[in-house]
Amino acid sequence: MSRLVVKVGGAVADSAATHVLALVAEGHECVVVHGGGPQISAELARRGLAVSFVRGRRVTDADALAVVREALLGVNAALCAAIGRRAVGFAGDEIGLIASPVPELGLVGDPLPSRPQAVLDALAEGRIPVVAPLAEGPLNVNADEAASALAVGLDAERIVFLTDVPGVLRDEWVLETIDADEAARLIGTGSFEGGIVPKLEAAVRAVRNGVRAEIGATEVVA
Repeated sequence: MSRLVVKVGGAVADSAATHVLALVAEGHECVVVHGGGPQISAELARRGLAVSFVRGRRVTDADALAVVREALLGVNAALCAAIGRRAVGFAGDEIGLIASPVPELGLVGDPLPSRPQAVLDALAEGRIPVVAPLAEGPLNVNADEAASALAVGLDAERIVFLTDVPGVLRDEWVLETIDADEAARLIGTGSFEGGIVPKLEAAVRAVRNGVRAEIGATEVVA
């Protein structure tokens, strides 16, 4: 039985359950990590709180962190309900997801490889852990990076990024594969912008630590 980490974007969380259940039916152990970007941005706007990003990463102060947590736990509950009785929800900061603080982004961290016992116990019971991307502190962490850190820490075979784009695009074409070193070079030259940047960075980090990575239809290779 292979172990997968499945990263679900907030924009596709509602439709992700079918994909996750299909992977489980194929015999995989699945750990789900979800985002909540659209939900967080909408709630921040509703409350009149500023929304700002640096290279695809949300700047988070104490007021924003409270909104982030509330929105993520709402996504977590909805995703668990969609997956069904085998799903069990976790907030990352409550189960030992660790991160290095990034003070210039406020209450934000860079996730480090983590192996939460609660996730291992859930897998051993045949459950499907669904993890909200928060780290001890608490700190807001990018869901792509959290998924990569968990994939490395849990010795996953593969990390799968489910997203609302078909894959990594170059000149409007979806790449079948992209080399990790080339991806890192293109990120460094500013060839990619927005939300694909943290996905690629997370995929590159996973690949360099021995975990296969797929972003939509694109495989990131060593």
